[in-house]
Amino acid sequence: MIAAGAGGYAATRNFVTNRLRYVDSVKRPAAPLVAAGLATALTLPLAILPIITVGTAMVFGGAVGMGTFAGVQALRKEDSGLR
Repeated sequence: MIAAGAGGYAATRNFVTNRLRYVDSVKRPAAPLVAAGLATALTLPLAILPIITVGTAMVFGGAVGMGTFAGVQALRKEDSGLR
């Protein structure tokens, strides 16, 4: 469960800061919520596997949402020149 959370957070934060830098819709306030909801919805069907539980899917979704938020904050900080 910890690996899913840490991996989801790190991968999403890097993806947002590197690939979605010029996408305006990722900077909207609802973007982390949408990302978390979609990630949870996509991983919930995997809960039928013995190693993945509903809790793991929810932790992964939350980590993706927090990674999206952190990536957007990093982009805002970079855009304002506060490196």
